[in-house]
Amino acid sequence: MNPPSTIDLARISAMDLAHAARLLKGVRDAMLAGQAPRVMPRPVIRESWGRMLTGGVDPEHGSRPRLLNEEELEERRRASPLLEVLPVLREALVSVADAAEHIMVVCDAEGRVLWREGSAAVLRKADTLGFVPGADWTESAVGTNGLGTPLVVRRPVQVFSAEHFVRTHHPWTCAGAPVTDPRDGRLLGVVDVSGPLRTVHPATLSLVDSVAKLAEARLRERHVTALERLRAVAAPILARLEGRALAVDVHGWTAAVTGMPPEDRLALPKSLAAGRTWLPSLGSCRVEPLPGGWLLRLEKPGERPEPLPATRLVLDVSEPRGWTLAMLGGARDWTHELSPRHAELLYLLATHRKGRSASGLAEDMFGDPGRTVTVRAELSRVRRYLGGVLAHRPYRFHEDVEVEVVMPDSPAGLLPHSVAPAIRAARGVAEP
Repeated sequence: MNPPSTIDLARISAMDLAHAARLLKGVRDAMLAGQAPRVMPRPVIRESWGRMLTGGVDPEHGSRPRLLNEEELEERRRASPLLEVLPVLREALVSVADAAEHIMVVCDAEGRVLWREGSAAVLRKADTLGFVPGADWTESAVGTNGLGTPLVVRRPVQVFSAEHFVRTHHPWTCAGAPVTDPRDGRLLGVVDVSGPLRTVHPATLSLVDSVAKLAEARLRERHVTALERLRAVAAPILARLEGRALAVDVHGWTAAVTGMPPEDRLALPKSLAAGRTWLPSLGSCRVEPLPGGWLLRLEKPGERPEPLPATRLVLDVSEPRGWTLAMLGGARDWTHELSPRHAELLYLLATHRKGRSASGLAEDMFGDPGRTVTVRAELSRVRRYLGGVLAHRPYRFHEDVEVEVVMPDSPAGLLPHSVAPAIRAARGVAEP
């Protein structure tokens, strides 16, 4: 018997909408009942539904956590880097959304709705759903949706009708794309276009994703401008110094350097303060504040003994996002926030203590043992903050270092953004 086919959203959107909605409702009802549906949901939807079932989300109504009050909402809006690119989002999406009976919605990295604009009629319908500024639109609150699901999987997602886990959202279609900070890869939030079922179009997701990338490009331009300003301040200072020194912004990007080879970016601790500190890629150095960044002056050899390497590593991948690596037991404890790709690589190394070749890691990450150049480039970046703790030939953690992995409560919650075959297998997801 042939396995059931998988839903194709382009074909669904070309169907009679009532028929398409009934088909998706049948798929959802079968999955909730633990039965095999005639047609399988798309993988991103199936995995999201699995998270909802594991997390106990009410499939009929979801939940409505407390709304942010006006003061809390305004504080989040002011603090969000997305405020800088809101004009870009508005110009590209609001006029289109209004004409197509859609609304544009922007949430922060915690899933709180910050802004929404567009069709007045659709805004009124959103009000009845609690889809309002200050609302929590994460998966754990309202199930599979165009804001919360992209926050988890960190890629664009379109959700149509009964692909929404919560039944009250079935009259809607939505398409959302994550926006990340180009300075440090931090997830800033999601931009989404939502509306009634009759407005579904498979090209909407491409539009929203393109606008999200446009917003990231604008943030990148602003970052380059800020680095130029820091360079103008730091260059005269560095010209008067002897020895090795460099100026970096608060994200570790190098603006100017003297006495040493330039490096694009340094790994900085979460909280850096003036005084003496130790950085994995530099060793002991003195830290002085600059407008928009820091001056780092490397200490001369013998001026201060180098710290012992870490003896214990704690890799925390227990949350859907916000993964960390803590290096403990050396002269200075250290916690580093991980990018999605580095979280994947370090998890794989932690589960292969005897080591993994570049081709083996490429197979684990991409299903293609030939993609060793990408793997080696990423591991070169990892070594900037792990130093001698990470060995190679094969790649592995040093045998004298204790490694602890803090896992999520359910295997299904392991790095849910990841499409790496080895991570998907660890989550219990069968490859198609």
